[in-house]
Amino acid sequence: MIKSSFTRRGFIKQGTAISAAAVFSSVMVTALSKENPIKYWKESLKDPVHRMITGQPDLDSILSLFPRTTGAPAFDPKEIAEYIKGLHTQPAINTGHPFLDLSVKTGLAYIEATFCGNHPKYGVGRYAEDRNDGFPPIIIATVDALSSWGLNKRAIELFHYWLSHFVQEDGTFGYYGPSITEYGQMLHTAALLAERAGTEHWWPESFNALDRISEYLLHLRASAAKEDGLISGVPEADTRKDTGKYFHNNAWAIKGLRRWADLCERQRVVPTTTLSTIRKVCTGLAQDTLRAIKHTWPDDPSDWWLPPQVEPLTRPTCLTGTREASYTNYRYWPELLSSGLLPRDMANRIVNSRLSAGGQFCGMTRFSGHLDDWPLADYLYGLWLLGRKKDFLLSLYGHVAYHQAEGHLTAYEQVSFPPGKKMADYCLPCQLVAARAARLLI
Repeated sequence: MIKSSFTRRGFIKQGTAISAAAVFSSVMVTALSKENPIKYWKESLKDPVHRMITGQPDLDSILSLFPRTTGAPAFDPKEIAEYIKGLHTQPAINTGHPFLDLSVKTGLAYIEATFCGNHPKYGVGRYAEDRNDGFPPIIIATVDALSSWGLNKRAIELFHYWLSHFVQEDGTFGYYGPSITEYGQMLHTAALLAERAGTEHWWPESFNALDRISEYLLHLRASAAKEDGLISGVPEADTRKDTGKYFHNNAWAIKGLRRWADLCERQRVVPTTTLSTIRKVCTGLAQDTLRAIKHTWPDDPSDWWLPPQVEPLTRPTCLTGTREASYTNYRYWPELLSSGLLPRDMANRIVNSRLSAGGQFCGMTRFSGHLDDWPLADYLYGLWLLGRKKDFLLSLYGHVAYHQAEGHLTAYEQVSFPPGKKMADYCLPCQLVAARAARLLI
């Protein structure tokens, strides 16, 4: 049982953004004074911390709300500290808060600790098993993080290695459950790397692999055109048996192909499919996807259940009420947001639904009965596109404060509600959330 002092420590605080001046409803005050705050948090449909904020969040105030997550470090903290000393980023890591700066530096250091030379690993423990090495979000997150901070040589080495070893002859990935989204994100990653680091030392050797990825997506769209036009496929490795016409998959296929066409045009190369054809496909797929979303989502703008796919699903009672709802909240919606496909009103519906139907706690992502933030960067990018800085900062600050372990800052893939404990092993994409999102603040 949690002691009552924990409830007071968690909520009766003075701070610039969260203070005793914040107005609570009588129901909330009563609930927070109970002996079991975790039960209250799990039953709450609204993020209790979000409701307390009167203005933009303050990291020091967020850090003071709850006991920090504890657990063993994934790697020797002394070795991580030595690597951090040798970091030379461009720009300098100076977000305005030393703790956030350290979170960024720790993430960049964990890349070297996690990878085996140039060979990717997802994390430690069971996540270090060979079957996880080809998980595309490892390299997508890594290249984004490294190139965000000017560590371009390393980003190029790792990206070229991944394309050479994990892209098969038919353009599919050598992994047991790649999602359609990840194919689009890989093409976007190539465009991002070219913009940040140039194309020397990797583009000529990597073009064919990227072209095969593009052709795979175009083939899927051609097959889908025989029906309603939407690509059907795997939404996420864990749910690889639940193939269907998912909106986030189609949205990222569109973005990836558009980015690929623009990249090829800038580099003055001719891909297998002409640029005009690729762009025409993207336009058609975007129209079909938005039409399907409008047909599937409820007309009532206050209705929070926004199904992630065309195929019917049982309506959940909240965003952790069913397995499908949890996956929608933690990955399908964030990736649909980060694709940039949705008009502003539709994108805001996703954020508002997450905030009103049990989707987050202190900005972190709720999944079933715990917290799981490894795809959080997509949600943060979506919030940034919408200009929702308050929500962006709460999720970023909540993540670094409570999804990372106190002291060594290891980011486990899943943690419990405060006082946080590891519920799944460390994984690199979760560790890199801060390094990716904090770059937007500079």
